[in-house]
Amino acid sequence: MDSAEPVGEVLSVRGAVVDVRFEAGPLPAINTALIVAWDRPDLLVLEVHSHLDARTVRGIALQATAGHARSTRVRATGAAISVPVGEAVLGRLIDVMGTIRDRGPALPADTPRRGIHARAPSLDAETATTTVFETGIKVIDLLAPLAQGGKAAMFGGAGVGKTVLVMELIHAMVEKYRGISVFAGIGERSREGHELLTDMQGSGVLARTVLVYGQINEPPGARWRVPLTALTIAEYFRDQKHQNVLLLMDNVFRFVQAGSEVSSLLGRLPSRVGYQPTLATEVASLQERIASVAGAAVTAIQAVYVPADDFTDPAVTAISSHIDSIIMLSRGLAAEGFYPAVDPLGSSSVLLDPMVVGDAHYTIAERAREALARFKDLQDIIALLGVEELGASDRLIVRRARRLQRFLSQPFVVTEAFTAMPGRSVSRADTLAGCRAILDGETDDWAESSLYMVGTLSEARQKEEAATRAGSAA
Repeated sequence: MDSAEPVGEVLSVRGAVVDVRFEAGPLPAINTALIVAWDRPDLLVLEVHSHLDARTVRGIALQATAGHARSTRVRATGAAISVPVGEAVLGRLIDVMGTIRDRGPALPADTPRRGIHARAPSLDAETATTTVFETGIKVIDLLAPLAQGGKAAMFGGAGVGKTVLVMELIHAMVEKYRGISVFAGIGERSREGHELLTDMQGSGVLARTVLVYGQINEPPGARWRVPLTALTIAEYFRDQKHQNVLLLMDNVFRFVQAGSEVSSLLGRLPSRVGYQPTLATEVASLQERIASVAGAAVTAIQAVYVPADDFTDPAVTAISSHIDSIIMLSRGLAAEGFYPAVDPLGSSSVLLDPMVVGDAHYTIAERAREALARFKDLQDIIALLGVEELGASDRLIVRRARRLQRFLSQPFVVTEAFTAMPGRSVSRADTLAGCRAILDGETDDWAESSLYMVGTLSEARQKEEAATRAGSAA
């Protein structure tokens, strides 16, 4: 060890929390890295979390501490944890420390590195954008359009399709999007990470993508800091290369969960519903760094797990307060077979404004919401008495709302292996034309099944004509 660097020794180890005492020299600064000189080949890095007294610091371990003993020597680096950035990491899978995990060759020795802690851009440096980021997914482009350089989040409980939607967005943007993609897997299963890596290799997307993983079997410190690693890479391309970056995060709730585990290990009193008292600060420090500056945009798409389908959960509300486009996933729609299971009434976007998307888009979106809202209000009456007991105007609304609901379903590329249905990407113009036709009554005489799981209205028309011919032949 370099004698110029402060050297301490371990006082105590409590899971991921390690106390270190330094007998001489100034204490290491908050958020700087400590390296443990233990007798194992794997690196053990601590991040300074707090100063307990004039000689003792408390650190969070980013690797497993099993086998770690008291009195082990610890070296202070004097700098924050740094990770490799730049062209060299494109097409690679790395962990929270920037270590290569795809069994490929090591990174070049001259690869630049940056610390994972950075200030968010100042408000006067940030740029607002009103450019719509088309996804090719009908229900999103119609009712919750995404912003180029904005933040979008998909909220949903377990098993309603968050990860599938994120993977479909990756595929849908291969042709439309020419910038850099950074994917942060926060608390993901090993299987999901392997599947994503394999899919990206097969589709040719990997060459312009960086995968950063802190898996669910890793210590909470790694899962807590892995979003910062991904953000650091995205910021490098934004600030140094002036390139647009697509930042995908799955799952941001696991970041909050890891922070809660760390908070418990630190002995803090829990706040609402058992969350850490620093919940709002931690979420804000992450979300405020996701920003666009002049000449380069960072577009973030985040998946957020909703525990027990409770959308009033403190973690969910803390995250949603920073989001431009909110996409709510509904278990009820998923149970009925409507995929993507996006709740058209719960989803919203700051871009759904006539000054941004245009009067035509705004009018069609509002008409669609009105029809679907009225249909939802009438569902209890329909369940009790039947559609026949409704008035003529309500029957017409129900007929069109049901067809609109089916038209907003869509087969995905990433589910072709399971559904045997080719995926569809639909332009915003085709989506608007199809919805307008349904709301104007052009499809009132069509079978509802003709509009289910199709792309454009012309495809639904072909399906309807084929069904009619088959019925006539029979």
